[in-house]
Amino acid sequence: MAVPGFTFGAFILVLHVSSVANYPSGKVGKSCHGMVPEHSHTARSDPVHNVSVSQMTFRPGDQIEVTLSGLPFRGFLLEARNAEDLSGLPVGSFTLIDSQVSQLLTCEDVQGYAVSHTNPSKKTKIKVYWNAPSNSPNHIKFLVTVVEKYKIYWVKIPGPVISQPNAPPFTTPEATVAPLSTLPPVSHLTKSFSASDCGNKKFCIRSPLNCDPEKERACFFLSFTRDDQSVVVEMSGPSKGYLSFAFSHDRWMCLGQLSSVLLVGIYAKDGLFLVEKCLFHMAIDKQGALEDMAWRLADGVMQCSFRRNITLPGVKNRFDLNTSYYIFLADGAADNGRIYKHSQQPLITYEKHNVTDYPKNVGGSRSLFLLKAHGALMFVAWMTTVSIGVLMARFFKFVWAKPVFGQAAWFQVHRTLMLTTTALTCIAFVLPFIYRRGWSWYAGYHPYLGCIVMVLAVLQPLLAAFRPPLYDPRRQMFNWTHWSMGTAARIIAVAAMFLGMDLPGLNLPGPWKTYAMTGFVAWHVGTEIVLEIHAYRLSRKVEILDDARIQILQSFTVAEAEGHAFKKVALAVYICGNVTFLIIFLSAINHL
Repeated sequence: MAVPGFTFGAFILVLHVSSVANYPSGKVGKSCHGMVPEHSHTARSDPVHNVSVSQMTFRPGDQIEVTLSGLPFRGFLLEARNAEDLSGLPVGSFTLIDSQVSQLLTCEDVQGYAVSHTNPSKKTKIKVYWNAPSNSPNHIKFLVTVVEKYKIYWVKIPGPVISQPNAPPFTTPEATVAPLSTLPPVSHLTKSFSASDCGNKKFCIRSPLNCDPEKERACFFLSFTRDDQSVVVEMSGPSKGYLSFAFSHDRWMCLGQLSSVLLVGIYAKDGLFLVEKCLFHMAIDKQGALEDMAWRLADGVMQCSFRRNITLPGVKNRFDLNTSYYIFLADGAADNGRIYKHSQQPLITYEKHNVTDYPKNVGGSRSLFLLKAHGALMFVAWMTTVSIGVLMARFFKFVWAKPVFGQAAWFQVHRTLMLTTTALTCIAFVLPFIYRRGWSWYAGYHPYLGCIVMVLAVLQPLLAAFRPPLYDPRRQMFNWTHWSMGTAARIIAVAAMFLGMDLPGLNLPGPWKTYAMTGFVAWHVGTEIVLEIHAYRLSRKVEILDDARIQILQSFTVAEAEGHAFKKVALAVYICGNVTFLIIFLSAINHL
């Protein structure tokens, strides 16, 4: 039976791909500055790894042994920086002790500024040498980012501070904060925002639609109220880090020019406002564009409000509010004054709106239509049409052997389903490229696997079109090639779907999505195994009857009829289960 090979291969490939994404080779040079993995998940704040050094003092030219240790981890990024300016460039260089598990990185065009992993295997200890430069600062601090697996990682775990012998004592630098006299006054809100005036006096965006921030903690709420030549903004929602909203001329946020986006947000820490900025800028608004700022943090719900003039004459790179925009509403994690990329896709309005025009009550989606369509078509193709088509070719050649339009009925059904799979795959394949306007560099291995599936899906019908006649000597080679390519396509498609379900663009709720996908794979493989066992037992029964020479023709006909009936029932049950899994996924996609 060849089916267990599909099961084993699918799960091994999925586990392997999941464990090594995004950079199994450790070539993470572009993350040198921020030291943040591009995993689209929030970093952990409770480090379980430790950095130690062989000595606490150093002179220029010294070589210090640095050890990273802790619970098993797969990836890391280690740097040394000026302890008095941790946001600056790395300092010194590293020398490897074991090149099998660690490698030097080129950061800011300097070789050896940082060290990373060479493979995704589990490690518990890494040792390297740090070389102190001739122009070394007085105090050096080691920082390390550690990745346990794709969704679990820690950023900039602080290591020890080592100092030159005659350096003054090191003191932790205070956070750079603008003088209080230069900051706009901020007050505290005394009660939750109300949705009673939404659509009447307020332009409101709510998720879920029509939720009430006064009564529901899970309500994301954003309102705009025009007041003469200014707009009062209210924002509320559950978050442990920050809330933010943005205006944009398109459905992209901070991916083009910085002037194309206005983003406003607050941290949970000390009620700190981050106003009128793009994700690349962290500065407090120093031009006084916002007035009447207030905030509140209670019961895990963050709220802020402020007033801004509709137009800001003489101020560059600021949007006028009397224009139609797509509106984004997002939340994410923040830690010690640093914000992280939102872990889920922002809520985006379905169309452009002018918030100073007539009050409305609108909603949005965290998954755009093109990505929904991509996921839905791929699920239909690789969960339904291809699966039924494979069963048809493997087990129903003798069940439906009568010709229909010149070909056996099973073959007509098989060919139709496989051509449908190819057509759906081709359509679904181009949708993310249309949405992303090119290649997505933030989707991990999913797009690469998708390209392989696309190639195999096109090659399969082309190969079948040139298949040799039934008794041609090359027919056996064709059969094996056709089976191998089809099986490879199915395995890779399953892996791609597992990875695609975790991408924020589709935003399927978890963790049930993984359980449901695993259930579908088990359902399909279980059906194939049952049919394989049934076919084997039926063939053995016929062989025994044939050897005994007892009512051969009659017994074979009865056994054949029983076998055909069983297969038809099994197929009907399989299709019912298959459609159930498909409906689950399509329903989840449709409600995003």
